[in-house]
Amino acid sequence: MTTMYCVKCRAKKDVSNPEHVTMKNGKPAMKAKCPTCGTGMYKIGSK
Repeated sequence: MTTMYCVKCRAKKDVSNPEHVTMKNGKPAMKAKCPTCGTGMYKIGSK
């Protein structure tokens, strides 16, 4: 489980299935949907 921040709910949420993606600038990130409201959440990683 990964903890991500939901901007719409304004709270940290535990996400069970994050997807690893690479952003346009080449930085790694994780992408998931909020289990409560369904808003897309991103967590930017380090290079």
